[in-house]
Amino acid sequence: MELLREVIISVLEVSKGEQVLYELVKKESRLPSKTWERLLRTLQKDGLVYLHDGFLQTSALQRVGLAVRALQLGADNERVSGFLEWKEFERLTAAALDMHGYAVKLNLRFRQGGRSWEMDIISCRRPLVVCVDCKHWRRGLYPSKLRKVVDEQVKRTVAFSEFVPNQKVRVECASWEETTFIPVVVSLVPTSFRFYNGTPIVPILQLQDFLVQLPMCSDSLRRIERVQPHLKIV
Repeated sequence: MELLREVIISVLEVSKGEQVLYELVKKESRLPSKTWERLLRTLQKDGLVYLHDGFLQTSALQRVGLAVRALQLGADNERVSGFLEWKEFERLTAAALDMHGYAVKLNLRFRQGGRSWEMDIISCRRPLVVCVDCKHWRRGLYPSKLRKVVDEQVKRTVAFSEFVPNQKVRVECASWEETTFIPVVVSLVPTSFRFYNGTPIVPILQLQDFLVQLPMCSDSLRRIERVQPHLKIV
């Protein structure tokens, strides 16, 4: 497991979405050829790398998958997150929501209440609208900073709930008569908090479990309920 972890880290370090020679990964991993090739083939079998004619290539989604696998194998959070771009982390979050049946829209910009807003991810699965702020932290945050992050996400979610229905933006939930908006913060690294004032702070490794449980526990979370045209913040 330790050797596989080091190969993954080597792949993350040398690959940036472009083709690279096997030899560059081998040089970085400092492992014997047979060991390195076997582990690289394992990653290919798991769909985490693409190997062809002496070259290795990874997509943004594969790179985030590699990062998650490295964390599962005990890699240092700060070290692994340093290899990822913020957009790669955002795409993994969006992919997880899509797999659970949510219609996903990325980087939605809108105006409401006299100011501009941007939501990282809006995901809709009737009657839920999960409003996600993706935080690519390299280390844990102080409680005061984390609370500020959550408070800002709640404000974004309230603004968005007031913004729809609006014909200027096409989101699936715009036509729903009853909608529950849920603010969520998704982080790459675990934090000391799981919730703040009923708002979930979800490490990416726990996102799948959170989405499975969400329809059953949404009533216990901070939420904004809309029965057109009325809003109720709970």
